Amino acid sequence: MIEIRDLHKSFGGQEVLKGVNLVIPQGQITVILGRSGAGKSVLLKHMIGLFRPDRGEILVMGKDITRMGERELMELRKRFGMLFQEGALFDSLTVAENVAFPLREHTDLPEKEVQEVVIRRLEEVGLAEAADKMPSELSGGMKKRAALARALALDPDIVLFDEPTTGLDPVVAGTIEELIIETQRHLGKTFVVITHDLKTALRISQKMALLEGGRIAIEGRPEEVLHSGHPLLEAFLKRERYGAPREEVKG
Repeated sequence: MIEIRDLHKSFGGQEVLKGVNLVIPQGQITVILGRSGAGKSVLLKHMIGLFRPDRGEILVMGKDITRMGERELMELRKRFGMLFQEGALFDSLTVAENVAFPLREHTDLPEKEVQEVVIRRLEEVGLAEAADKMPSELSGGMKKRAALARALALDPDIVLFDEPTTGLDPVVAGTIEELIIETQRHLGKTFVVITHDLKTALRISQKMALLEGGRIAIEGRPEEVLHSGHPLLEAFLKRERYGAPREEVKG
């Protein structure tokens, strides 16, 4: 579904991506695991064409998006859904209006059909009863659910998740993980998740890739990556057992 070839990106002379090679399979949940500052969000933004690489290729459904003009990129982005780290809901719109927003912006659907899509997407994430609530009335987990419903509104082929469980307590985080698994299973879409949370990565991934030093250090099935013996995986496991050092808690 997505193939990244020798991707390089620098900001202000600092090299962030140093030759990333990665294949994202169709119809699966691929998790890119890495510590904070590893370049996960930078890589995710390249996949949707928000950043242009210094060099390298990004093939999405067989087309190299690094060679696309802005108009072609805008059309391609309609094939993507995006769940941002903080949800990024519009505070002045109700939950239903947030989900309807991309439909009203990018389609000519009659209002009746827009409302049908909104109801269906909210039902899929278990949030139908909150349609008329404002984002300020929602808990952190409910905001993530609403953001997922909006990300699915245009029936995208690929959905990108930026740290979907960050800032949530373990119980709510587990609920969001289950929602991601069940939604992907139900819809059969290609999901790409970036996270620094090893538990989340192991629970939801069908393929896992470890981003370290600006490159993909190891990739494969989650159990293969877990038992690879890579030093960073050992550090993640130690952190899970004993907790993060004070300076790393921020995530």
